[in-house]
Amino acid sequence: MKQPPVSIFVIISVALVLLANAGCDCMCSANKSGITVPNPVTAIPVEATESWNFVVSGDSRNCGDVVMPAIAEGTHQNKGVFYWHLGDLRATYDFDEDYRQGLIAEKKEPLIANYLGDSEGKNIGEWQDFRKYQVLPFGETPFFLGIGNHETIWPQSRERFAKEFADLFDRRELKDQRLVDLHKHNASQDTGPKTYFHWIVGTVDFIYLDNASKDQLSAEQLAWFENVLKDDREARSKITTVVVGMHAALPNSLSLGHSMNQASDGGKSGLQVYNDLLDLQNNGGKKVYVLASHSHFFMDGTFKTLYWRDHGGQLQGWIIGTAGAFRYVLPDEAKLANAAKTGVYGYLLGTVATDGSINFGFHEFNESDIPAAVVGRYTPKFVHWCFAENKEK
Repeated sequence: MKQPPVSIFVIISVALVLLANAGCDCMCSANKSGITVPNPVTAIPVEATESWNFVVSGDSRNCGDVVMPAIAEGTHQNKGVFYWHLGDLRATYDFDEDYRQGLIAEKKEPLIANYLGDSEGKNIGEWQDFRKYQVLPFGETPFFLGIGNHETIWPQSRERFAKEFADLFDRRELKDQRLVDLHKHNASQDTGPKTYFHWIVGTVDFIYLDNASKDQLSAEQLAWFENVLKDDREARSKITTVVVGMHAALPNSLSLGHSMNQASDGGKSGLQVYNDLLDLQNNGGKKVYVLASHSHFFMDGTFKTLYWRDHGGQLQGWIIGTAGAFRYVLPDEAKLANAAKTGVYGYLLGTVATDGSINFGFHEFNESDIPAAVVGRYTPKFVHWCFAENKEK
Protein backbone atom coordinates (compact mmCIF):
# COMPACT_ATOMS: atom_id res chain seq x y z
CA MET A 1 0.00 0.00 0.00
CA LYS A 2 1.37 3.37 -1.02
CA GLN A 3 2.31 5.62 1.91
CA PRO A 4 0.73 9.07 1.97
CA PRO A 5 3.07 11.99 1.45
CA VAL A 6 4.57 13.45 4.60
CA SER A 7 2.73 16.58 5.64
CA ILE A 8 4.70 19.79 5.44
CA PHE A 9 3.39 20.52 8.93
CA VAL A 10 5.02 17.35 10.23
CA ILE A 11 8.33 18.36 8.67
CA ILE A 12 8.15 21.78 10.28
CA SER A 13 7.22 20.25 13.64
CA VAL A 14 10.17 17.85 13.55
CA ALA A 15 12.51 20.68 12.59
CA LEU A 16 11.30 22.77 15.49
CA VAL A 17 11.83 19.89 17.92
CA LEU A 18 15.35 19.33 16.62
CA LEU A 19 16.08 23.02 16.92
CA ALA A 20 14.78 23.06 20.49
CA ASN A 21 16.84 20.00 21.41
CA ALA A 22 19.89 21.64 19.96
CA GLY A 23 19.45 24.48 22.39
CA CYS A 24 20.41 27.89 21.03
CA ASP A 25 23.57 26.82 19.20
CA CYS A 26 22.55 28.30 15.88
CA MET A 27 21.37 31.64 17.26
CA CYS A 28 22.58 31.95 20.81
CA SER A 29 24.31 30.10 23.61
CA ALA A 30 24.39 29.94 27.38
CA ASN A 31 27.26 29.84 29.83
CA LYS A 32 27.37 27.85 33.05
CA SER A 33 25.23 30.39 34.85
CA GLY A 34 22.50 30.06 32.22
CA ILE A 35 22.95 33.53 30.69
CA THR A 36 21.56 33.35 27.18
CA VAL A 37 23.53 35.40 24.70
CA PRO A 38 23.30 36.24 21.02
CA ASN A 39 26.00 35.25 18.59
CA PRO A 40 28.78 37.85 18.60
CA VAL A 41 27.79 39.49 15.34
CA THR A 42 27.60 43.19 14.64
CA ALA A 43 24.16 44.71 14.96
CA ILE A 44 25.22 47.46 12.53
CA PRO A 45 25.81 45.71 9.19
CA VAL A 46 28.58 46.89 6.87
CA GLU A 47 29.95 45.38 3.68
CA ALA A 48 33.37 43.76 4.10
CA THR A 49 34.25 44.71 0.52
CA GLU A 50 33.39 48.40 0.88
CA SER A 51 34.55 51.33 3.01
CA TRP A 52 32.09 52.84 5.47
CA ASN A 53 31.76 55.98 7.58
CA PHE A 54 31.00 57.01 11.15
CA VAL A 55 30.90 60.41 12.87
CA VAL A 56 32.33 61.59 16.22
CA SER A 57 32.28 64.79 18.26
CA GLY A 58 31.88 65.90 21.85
CA ASP A 59 31.13 68.87 24.13
CA SER A 60 27.75 70.08 22.91
CA ARG A 61 26.87 72.39 25.80
CA ASN A 62 26.24 76.14 25.34
CA CYS A 63 25.38 76.10 21.62
CA GLY A 64 24.92 72.37 21.00
CA ASP A 65 21.22 72.76 20.18
CA VAL A 66 22.38 74.87 17.23
CA VAL A 67 25.38 72.79 16.14
CA MET A 68 24.23 69.21 16.72
CA PRO A 69 21.42 69.29 14.12
CA ALA A 70 24.08 70.27 11.56
CA ILE A 71 26.22 67.33 12.70
CA ALA A 72 23.18 65.09 12.24
CA GLU A 73 22.77 66.39 8.68
CA GLY A 74 26.47 65.76 8.03
CA THR A 75 26.14 62.23 9.39
CA HIS A 76 23.22 61.52 7.06
CA GLN A 77 24.92 63.09 4.03
CA ASN A 78 28.05 61.00 4.59
CA LYS A 79 25.98 57.85 5.24
CA GLY A 80 27.47 57.48 8.70
CA VAL A 81 26.52 54.11 10.16
CA PHE A 82 26.47 55.68 13.64
CA TYR A 83 27.20 58.86 15.59
CA TRP A 84 29.35 58.86 18.74
CA HIS A 85 29.14 61.63 21.38
CA LEU A 86 32.15 61.92 23.71
CA GLY A 87 30.41 63.64 26.61
CA ASP A 88 29.49 67.05 28.09
CA LEU A 89 25.94 67.42 26.80
CA ARG A 90 24.88 70.48 28.77
CA ALA A 91 26.61 72.97 31.08
CA THR A 92 24.76 72.01 34.32
CA TYR A 93 26.45 74.71 36.46
CA ASP A 94 24.29 77.33 34.70
CA PHE A 95 21.76 77.54 31.89
CA ASP A 96 23.17 76.79 28.47
CA GLU A 97 22.79 79.83 26.25
CA ASP A 98 20.80 77.87 23.67
CA TYR A 99 18.52 76.46 26.39
CA ARG A 100 17.76 79.99 27.60
CA GLN A 101 17.26 81.27 24.05
CA GLY A 102 14.87 78.40 23.28
CA LEU A 103 12.73 79.31 26.28
CA ILE A 104 12.73 82.94 25.21
CA ALA A 105 11.38 81.80 21.83
CA GLU A 106 8.61 79.94 23.66
CA LYS A 107 8.00 82.95 25.94
CA LYS A 108 8.88 80.91 29.01
CA GLU A 109 11.00 81.86 31.99
CA PRO A 110 14.09 79.70 32.62
CA LEU A 111 13.88 78.18 36.10
CA ILE A 112 16.87 76.40 37.62
CA ALA A 113 14.56 73.82 39.24
CA ASN A 114 13.23 72.87 35.80
CA TYR A 115 16.73 72.80 34.31
CA LEU A 116 18.30 70.54 36.98
CA GLY A 117 15.26 68.38 37.80
CA ASP A 118 13.74 67.44 41.13
CA SER A 119 15.37 65.96 44.22
CA GLU A 120 14.71 62.43 42.97
CA GLY A 121 16.54 63.04 39.71
CA LYS A 122 13.39 63.22 37.59
CA ASN A 123 12.23 65.76 35.00
CA ILE A 124 15.77 66.94 34.34
CA GLY A 125 15.20 69.74 31.86
CA GLU A 126 18.78 70.02 30.59
CA TRP A 127 18.86 66.35 29.58
CA GLN A 128 15.33 66.40 28.17
CA ASP A 129 16.47 69.36 26.09
CA PHE A 130 19.46 67.33 24.89
CA ARG A 131 17.23 64.48 23.77
CA LYS A 132 14.82 66.73 21.91
CA TYR A 133 17.24 69.06 20.16
CA GLN A 134 20.44 67.01 19.86
CA VAL A 135 19.53 63.31 19.73
CA LEU A 136 16.23 63.47 17.86
CA PRO A 137 17.73 65.02 14.67
CA PHE A 138 19.74 61.81 14.11
CA GLY A 139 16.53 59.85 13.53
CA GLU A 140 17.20 56.14 13.04
CA THR A 141 20.99 56.53 12.98
CA PRO A 142 22.44 54.70 16.02
CA PHE A 143 23.51 57.23 18.66
CA PHE A 144 26.23 56.18 21.13
CA LEU A 145 26.49 58.41 24.17
CA GLY A 146 29.52 58.97 26.37
CA ILE A 147 29.62 60.61 29.78
CA GLY A 148 31.59 63.81 30.41
CA ASN A 149 32.59 65.72 33.53
CA HIS A 150 29.62 68.10 33.27
CA GLU A 151 27.32 65.12 33.70
CA THR A 152 28.77 64.66 37.21
CA ILE A 153 28.40 68.26 38.44
CA TRP A 154 26.09 68.41 41.49
CA PRO A 155 23.19 67.77 41.67
CA GLN A 156 23.74 65.53 38.65
CA SER A 157 25.83 62.41 39.04
CA ARG A 158 27.06 59.34 37.22
CA GLU A 159 24.14 57.39 38.71
CA ARG A 160 21.54 59.94 37.60
CA PHE A 161 23.06 60.06 34.15
CA ALA A 162 23.07 56.28 33.76
CA LYS A 163 19.43 56.13 34.85
CA GLU A 164 18.29 58.99 32.61
CA PHE A 165 19.93 57.54 29.50
CA ALA A 166 19.47 53.85 30.29
CA ASP A 167 17.83 53.33 26.90
CA LEU A 168 20.93 54.54 25.08
CA PHE A 169 23.34 52.62 27.32
CA ASP A 170 21.28 49.48 26.81
CA ARG A 171 20.63 49.85 23.10
CA ARG A 172 20.74 46.58 21.16
CA GLU A 173 24.38 46.81 20.01
CA LEU A 174 25.65 47.43 23.53
CA LYS A 175 23.44 44.93 25.29
CA ASP A 176 24.23 42.14 22.82
CA GLN A 177 27.96 42.77 23.17
CA ARG A 178 27.70 42.89 26.97
CA LEU A 179 26.00 39.50 27.02
CA VAL A 180 28.61 38.05 24.66
CA ASP A 181 31.36 39.28 26.99
CA LEU A 182 29.64 37.82 30.04
CA HIS A 183 29.38 34.48 28.28
CA LYS A 184 33.06 34.49 27.33
CA HIS A 185 34.16 35.15 30.89
CA ASN A 186 31.55 32.96 32.61
CA ALA A 187 30.11 35.84 34.62
CA SER A 188 27.42 34.86 37.09
CA GLN A 189 24.89 37.49 36.05
CA ASP A 190 24.24 40.54 33.91
CA THR A 191 24.51 43.59 36.16
CA GLY A 192 23.10 45.85 33.46
CA PRO A 193 24.50 48.70 31.39
CA LYS A 194 27.39 50.86 32.56
CA THR A 195 28.85 54.19 31.48
CA TYR A 196 31.75 52.34 29.85
CA PHE A 197 30.99 49.93 27.03
CA HIS A 198 32.01 48.65 23.62
CA TRP A 199 30.45 47.48 20.40
CA ILE A 200 31.75 45.96 17.18
CA VAL A 201 31.08 47.05 13.61
CA GLY A 202 32.64 44.87 10.93
CA THR A 203 36.19 44.22 12.13
CA VAL A 204 36.42 47.34 14.31
CA ASP A 205 35.95 47.33 18.09
CA PHE A 206 34.73 50.68 19.42
CA ILE A 207 35.40 51.17 23.15
CA TYR A 208 34.16 54.00 25.38
CA LEU A 209 35.99 54.61 28.66
CA ASP A 210 34.40 56.61 31.48
CA ASN A 211 36.97 59.08 32.81
CA ALA A 212 34.38 61.78 33.47
CA SER A 213 35.44 62.35 37.08
CA LYS A 214 38.88 62.62 38.65
CA ASP A 215 38.48 59.31 40.52
CA GLN A 216 38.14 57.36 37.26
CA LEU A 217 39.33 55.04 35.76
CA SER A 218 38.19 52.56 38.38
CA ALA A 219 39.89 49.22 38.99
CA GLU A 220 36.72 47.46 37.83
CA GLN A 221 36.68 49.40 34.59
CA LEU A 222 40.38 48.78 33.93
CA ALA A 223 39.90 45.04 34.44
CA TRP A 224 36.97 45.11 32.01
CA PHE A 225 39.02 47.08 29.48
CA GLU A 226 41.93 44.66 29.60
CA ASN A 227 39.56 41.73 29.11
CA VAL A 228 38.16 43.43 26.00
CA LEU A 229 41.66 43.94 24.60
CA LYS A 230 42.56 40.34 25.44
CA ASP A 231 39.54 39.12 23.49
CA ASP A 232 40.44 41.38 20.57
CA ARG A 233 43.97 40.04 20.26
CA GLU A 234 43.04 36.35 20.37
CA ALA A 235 44.21 34.39 17.32
CA ARG A 236 40.62 33.58 16.36
CA SER A 237 39.48 37.18 16.72
CA LYS A 238 38.40 38.89 13.51
CA ILE A 239 39.12 42.31 14.98
CA THR A 240 41.61 44.31 12.92
CA THR A 241 41.14 47.69 14.59
CA VAL A 242 40.45 49.20 18.00
CA VAL A 243 39.08 52.72 18.41
CA VAL A 244 39.01 53.99 21.99
CA GLY A 245 36.94 57.06 22.84
CA MET A 246 36.71 58.93 26.13
CA HIS A 247 35.99 62.40 27.41
CA ALA A 248 39.36 63.60 28.73
CA ALA A 249 42.51 62.79 26.76
CA LEU A 250 44.93 60.20 28.14
CA PRO A 251 47.93 61.61 30.07
CA ASN A 252 50.88 63.49 28.61
CA SER A 253 49.10 64.62 25.49
CA LEU A 254 49.37 67.99 23.75
CA SER A 255 46.38 69.02 25.89
CA LEU A 256 48.31 68.30 29.08
CA GLY A 257 46.59 70.96 31.18
CA HIS A 258 43.08 69.69 30.50
CA SER A 259 43.32 65.90 30.47
CA MET A 260 43.76 62.81 32.63
CA ASN A 261 46.88 64.40 34.07
CA GLN A 262 44.45 66.03 36.51
CA ALA A 263 43.06 62.65 37.68
CA SER A 264 43.24 61.91 41.41
CA ASP A 265 45.73 59.10 40.78
CA GLY A 266 48.00 61.48 38.89
CA GLY A 267 47.11 59.86 35.58
CA LYS A 268 48.34 56.39 36.57
CA SER A 269 45.24 54.59 35.28
CA GLY A 270 45.38 56.59 32.05
CA LEU A 271 49.02 55.61 31.56
CA GLN A 272 48.01 51.98 31.98
CA VAL A 273 45.41 52.35 29.23
CA TYR A 274 47.89 54.09 26.94
CA ASN A 275 50.54 51.40 27.41
CA ASP A 276 47.97 48.63 26.93
CA LEU A 277 46.98 50.19 23.60
CA LEU A 278 50.58 50.71 22.58
CA ASP A 279 51.27 47.03 23.24
CA LEU A 280 48.16 46.03 21.29
CA GLN A 281 49.43 48.06 18.34
CA ASN A 282 53.09 47.09 18.47
CA ASN A 283 52.81 43.47 19.58
CA GLY A 284 49.18 42.55 18.98
CA GLY A 285 49.12 43.55 15.33
CA LYS A 286 46.03 45.76 15.67
CA LYS A 287 45.41 49.23 14.31
CA VAL A 288 44.75 51.61 17.21
CA TYR A 289 43.12 55.06 17.26
CA VAL A 290 42.32 57.19 20.33
CA LEU A 291 39.62 59.90 20.46
CA ALA A 292 38.70 62.46 23.14
CA SER A 293 36.95 65.80 23.54
CA HIS A 294 36.97 67.79 26.86
CA SER A 295 39.24 70.46 25.31
CA HIS A 296 37.03 72.61 23.09
CA PHE A 297 39.03 72.59 19.90
CA PHE A 298 40.07 70.25 17.10
CA MET A 299 43.45 68.54 17.16
CA ASP A 300 45.01 65.80 15.03
CA GLY A 301 48.12 64.31 16.65
CA THR A 302 47.18 64.45 20.33
CA PHE A 303 50.11 62.29 21.46
CA LYS A 304 52.90 63.80 19.36
CA THR A 305 54.69 64.82 22.53
CA LEU A 306 58.31 64.47 23.56
CA TYR A 307 57.16 62.38 26.50
CA TRP A 308 55.58 59.68 24.34
CA ARG A 309 58.41 59.86 21.83
CA ASP A 310 60.75 58.89 24.68
CA HIS A 311 58.40 56.50 26.54
CA GLY A 312 57.35 53.84 24.10
CA GLY A 313 55.77 55.59 21.15
CA GLN A 314 53.12 58.00 19.93
CA LEU A 315 49.63 56.62 19.36
CA GLN A 316 47.37 58.21 16.78
CA GLY A 317 44.98 60.51 18.59
CA TRP A 318 42.41 63.25 17.99
CA ILE A 319 40.58 65.81 20.13
CA ILE A 320 37.15 66.77 18.81
CA GLY A 321 35.44 69.04 21.38
CA THR A 322 33.67 71.10 18.73
CA ALA A 323 29.95 70.32 19.02
CA GLY A 324 28.83 73.61 20.55
CA ALA A 325 30.78 74.29 23.75
CA PHE A 326 32.58 77.55 24.59
CA ARG A 327 35.76 77.27 22.53
CA TYR A 328 39.19 77.43 24.17
CA VAL A 329 42.40 78.88 22.81
CA LEU A 330 44.94 76.30 21.67
CA PRO A 331 47.75 75.38 24.06
CA ASP A 332 51.28 76.36 23.06
CA GLU A 333 52.10 72.68 22.48
CA ALA A 334 49.54 72.53 19.66
CA LYS A 335 52.29 73.56 17.24
CA LEU A 336 53.58 69.97 17.48
CA ALA A 337 50.27 68.52 16.25
CA ASN A 338 49.59 67.41 12.69
CA ALA A 339 46.77 69.95 12.65
CA ALA A 340 44.91 72.03 15.24
CA LYS A 341 42.16 74.60 15.08
CA THR A 342 39.95 76.49 17.50
CA GLY A 343 37.07 78.94 17.28
CA VAL A 344 35.29 76.38 15.09
CA TYR A 345 32.43 73.89 15.22
CA GLY A 346 32.36 70.60 13.36
CA TYR A 347 32.73 66.85 13.52
CA LEU A 348 35.26 64.12 12.82
CA LEU A 349 34.40 61.79 9.96
CA GLY A 350 36.00 58.37 10.16
CA THR A 351 36.21 56.35 6.94
CA VAL A 352 37.01 52.68 7.52
CA ALA A 353 38.81 50.92 4.65
CA THR A 354 38.43 47.23 3.89
CA ASP A 355 41.70 46.45 5.73
CA GLY A 356 40.42 48.14 8.89
CA SER A 357 42.55 51.26 8.59
CA ILE A 358 40.69 54.50 9.30
CA ASN A 359 41.11 57.90 7.70
CA PHE A 360 39.87 60.75 9.90
CA GLY A 361 38.90 64.13 8.48
CA PHE A 362 37.57 67.22 10.24
CA HIS A 363 34.43 68.81 8.80
CA GLU A 364 34.07 72.45 9.85
CA PHE A 365 30.81 74.39 9.80
CA ASN A 366 29.96 77.88 8.60
CA GLU A 367 26.91 79.76 9.87
CA SER A 368 25.20 78.91 6.59
CA ASP A 369 25.44 75.19 7.43
CA ILE A 370 23.01 75.48 10.34
CA PRO A 371 19.60 74.07 9.26
CA ALA A 372 16.96 76.69 8.49
CA ALA A 373 14.55 75.31 11.09
CA VAL A 374 17.21 75.73 13.79
CA VAL A 375 17.92 79.31 12.70
CA GLY A 376 14.18 79.97 12.76
CA ARG A 377 13.84 78.74 16.34
CA TYR A 378 16.93 80.42 17.80
CA THR A 379 17.04 83.51 15.50
CA PRO A 380 19.87 84.50 13.12
CA LYS A 381 21.21 86.87 15.78
CA PHE A 382 21.71 84.09 18.31
CA VAL A 383 23.20 81.68 15.76
CA HIS A 384 25.66 84.43 14.81
CA TRP A 385 26.47 84.90 18.50
CA CYS A 386 27.31 81.21 18.77
CA PHE A 387 29.79 81.48 15.92
CA ALA A 388 31.25 84.90 16.72
CA GLU A 389 31.17 85.18 20.52
CA ASN A 390 31.06 81.70 22.11
CA LYS A 391 34.85 81.49 22.51
CA GLU A 392 37.88 82.76 24.34
CA LYS A 393 39.27 85.96 22.83
